[in-house]
Order: sequence, then structure tokens, then C-alpha cells
Amino acid sequence: MIRAFLFDLDGTLVDTLEDIGTVMNGYLRARGWPEHPVGAYRLMVGRGLLNLIRAAVPPAWAPRAEELYDEVFAVYEAAGVGRSRPYPHATETLRSLQAAGVPVAVVSNKPDAIAKKVVAGLFGDVRFALVRGGREGTPVKPDPAMALEAARACGVDPSECAFVGDSDVDMRTAAAAGMLAVGAAWGFRGEAELRAAGAALIAGSMADIPGLAG
Repeated sequence: MIRAFLFDLDGTLVDTLEDIGTVMNGYLRARGWPEHPVGAYRLMVGRGLLNLIRAAVPPAWAPRAEELYDEVFAVYEAAGVGRSRPYPHATETLRSLQAAGVPVAVVSNKPDAIAKKVVAGLFGDVRFALVRGGREGTPVKPDPAMALEAARACGVDPSECAFVGDSDVDMRTAAAAGMLAVGAAWGFRGEAELRAAGAALIAGSMADIPGLAG
């Protein structure tokens, strides 16, 4: 029985691709480095900001990504919500679950402060049991720690949680935490990656999510 839903943020609840591409390309351009097509960032995101920096900067700088982190973070945080928007049916689905008394949480590898800002800006009327992004010194997905923290905040056993995400990282997180892995086919990565990573179910739209509760 599914009694709570944990959601990834980028590529699952919110289409942030254009903002991610704009922020990173703006930083690369300021450094005089080659930029990337926005679509290329689909394969760079999902493993935290540090790994995004490693993937985006010139190869010679990748080992030195930690030196660039604070600069990129400052640009990213200043961008705020930007042009990011909830995916179709995301807001209505969250409100529906809330009205039914089903706890919801966000578990993201996006830096914690930025994840909270995006969620507050786009889903301000939704009561989340937890909004948790990546923090310095703590493991990020696919380590299950954040997902297990979210289950505790929801007041349910991990086995009663569905973890909804759009990448292999999310599916591996769900498996590690003992949760139902639900692939978001509308997200950045696509159904093939989700199935290969062990998705138990594939949802074609956020509107499909409430039907899993019960």
C-alpha cells in the first residue's frame, strides 16, 4: 500500500532545463569556455551541482570543479525560479494528494537552498512534509539517506512510499531505500533509461500518480 509520495524535482515536478542551460552557459561564456546546446544538459543533470560542473566545463578543468562550485552556486541561486515551470498536472496532483491526506515530499540533488526556493516559488500553497536538496558533507542520491529522511518526515515506513523520478539515479535511490520506483516518462531521460534502471512502474503523466495511492 502506498501512503506517501516522494518526488524528484528537476525533470519530474518542474521543467528546469532551460534555466539550468542558461545558468551554466552564462558561466561558461563569462569564462571564455565553450557552451553546450540546452538539450545536452538533459544528460548532465541529476547527480548534483558539482557533477554538473564537472560535465559542463572543459575537460582540463573537470578535476578542479570544486574550485568553481561557489561561483556557479552564486549565479544559480541568483537566477531563482527563472523560466522554470511545473510540468502539466503537477500542481493539481500535489493538491489532490494533499486534500486526500497523502503526505508528499521533494528529494532532489539540486543544492538545498535552491531546491527550497524553486519549490516555494512554484508550489507555495502545497504543504510538503519535507523539501530536501543536496547539502555539503551529506550524501546525495542514489544514496538512500535523503529518501529515508523524507519517509520519516511523512510518518510512514519506506515500503509505503513511492519514489517518483525521471532518471536512473532516482530508480536506484528507490531501490536502495526499499521504496516503489516510479519512472516519470515525461522527464529529462526517457522511459528506456527508467526501465533499465529498475522502474517498477512507468507513469506517463503526473495525472497518473494519485491512482497509485491506496
